Amino acid sequence: MNPNFGSKRLVVGAHYGARDWLAQRVTAVLMALFTIVVLAQVLMPGALGYDRWAGIFSQQWMKFLTFVTILSLLYHAWVGMRDIWMDYVQHVGVRLVMHVFTLVWLVGCAGWAIQVLWRL
Repeated sequence: MNPNFGSKRLVVGAHYGARDWLAQRVTAVLMALFTIVVLAQVLMPGALGYDRWAGIFSQQWMKFLTFVTILSLLYHAWVGMRDIWMDYVQHVGVRLVMHVFTLVWLVGCAGWAIQVLWRL
């Protein structure tokens, strides 16, 4: 007698589900914390001008936090856009083009963000 009852389920695919779901939640929390930190510094008493903005982002920990937040935003956007393309674009060739376009766009945004941060 066969100890396995029912049909054996064949699991295929890339298995991104749980990992990417968790990654999007973690990156969203990190971006929310960054927003709270920036708002807390902006809402402090005093005039809000260039000197204050430069002072906020001149500290090394803030540069690092900004860099990590930008990377989190890029990964968050990649996972979201990849899921949209996989769910709604049925033609494999068009989906591949959209994936490549999204990656090139996000890498370009990362390069621009790093260039801006380098000047601070």
